[in-house]
Amino acid sequence: MSIIKRKRTRELLLIGFFLAPSLIIFILYRIIPLIWNGILSFEFWSPYKPAEFAGLYHYQEMLFYDDVFWEVLLNTVIFMLSSPLGILLALGIALLVNAPIRGRNLYRTIVFMSYPVMTVAVGIIWQWLYNEKVGLINYILMSLGFIDQGIPFLESFNLALPCVIVASIWQVVGFYMIVLLTGLQNIPPSLYESAAIDGANSWQRFKRITLPLIRPSIFICIVIGIINSFTNFDLVFVMTQGGPGHATDLLITYIYDEAFKLSKFDYAAALTVVNFVFFLGLALLANKLSGGEAGAVETGD
Repeated sequence: MSIIKRKRTRELLLIGFFLAPSLIIFILYRIIPLIWNGILSFEFWSPYKPAEFAGLYHYQEMLFYDDVFWEVLLNTVIFMLSSPLGILLALGIALLVNAPIRGRNLYRTIVFMSYPVMTVAVGIIWQWLYNEKVGLINYILMSLGFIDQGIPFLESFNLALPCVIVASIWQVVGFYMIVLLTGLQNIPPSLYESAAIDGANSWQRFKRITLPLIRPSIFICIVIGIINSFTNFDLVFVMTQGGPGHATDLLITYIYDEAFKLSKFDYAAALTVVNFVFFLGLALLANKLSGGEAGAVETGD
């Protein structure tokens, strides 16, 4: 028994030895900053004077006196709610390239090519496309006679956010397609054959077989869309820097402005806590709506 116990101890020490570097990095760069950020949100803090306890002051300011917070929160929710449009588009493309058509591998590659492109490059490309004077979109519209002068897409309070959303969907739709295509290819063809024999039409096969079996893939896309809406700093910063006004500001860009432009690190910390709680709540809600076991790993007994 003692030999088995010593062997088990050595195994645990070896596992701990290999895990230690990753755990140390995780604690240093994830856990400690998270705890410090939470503490900072309850303080009056500045690099130029000692910290003082503030209680819920920053949260009260945010919820009751900061109109910009509610505007950027609404922008973030709109950005997040645009994710289903990208997922539906990707699902349609995945269904097409999953069919036995000539050149489908080429089509998959073309659609996916937008995803590996750096977000900064995507922002520059779409900024040029939307340009009022030399942009390709305005050039095409004027050539076809739809408009007489260029439309200031990114300078318009009404058009700027939808334009950024279109650029974001264009970048991520390739990733959605790959995830959904993987789910489609894991469906046994025999299920479709049996349903066809029983007289089920294409819509019924899609509704009764395809959608239920790709639910985990759809959940992954939803979570990625939620994460994207809370972390898409680069694209917004490159294309509009949150403007005009705060028309395209998201919570993440507003946190940056408060912390690094206005040096209000304590208030930015409170915004970060709200951002984290809001994101966590949405992820849990998405998991519950998907059945509560999305992402679970099955293990054999």
